[in-house]
Amino acid sequence: MIPMIRLDAIDKRILAYLQADAKINVKELAAKLNITKTPVYERIKRYEKEGVIDKYVAIVNREKVTRSMVIFCSVSLESQKLEQIKAFSQAVAEIEEVMECYLMGGANDFLLKVVVKDLKDYHQFSSGKLAALPNVNQIHSMFVLDEIKHSTVYPFSD
Repeated sequence: MIPMIRLDAIDKRILAYLQADAKINVKELAAKLNITKTPVYERIKRYEKEGVIDKYVAIVNREKVTRSMVIFCSVSLESQKLEQIKAFSQAVAEIEEVMECYLMGGANDFLLKVVVKDLKDYHQFSSGKLAALPNVNQIHSMFVLDEIKHSTVYPFSD
């Protein structure tokens, strides 16, 4: 289990600002928090060192750069033995159309978020790539009609 990092109110505010705009500089951040630059800089370096900040990325607006569709796939495996779960997990992690993958409890074993160009591409993906993975028993697909909310901001509660 990953150890939790204790965050105080200032930590949470810094992280909230960074999640909203990772390009904000230390001087601006310090001014918003009404503290000096040095402790802000030191805290950010600590977050990076301790893995609180995993990485910095640009979030691309999918609709501005490509015509694509989002599909959620629930996948059931034939066997839930640890070796088979690991084999499927490693294989699915290598497929570029899979944007997110979660091991689930309940009716299905995995939930995948998949992005493809169109239904023809999804058919090739689901039958040619996903169904060909080790131990796949069933695939159920749900097609996104409209994205109501998409967030990358982790909410901090006090």
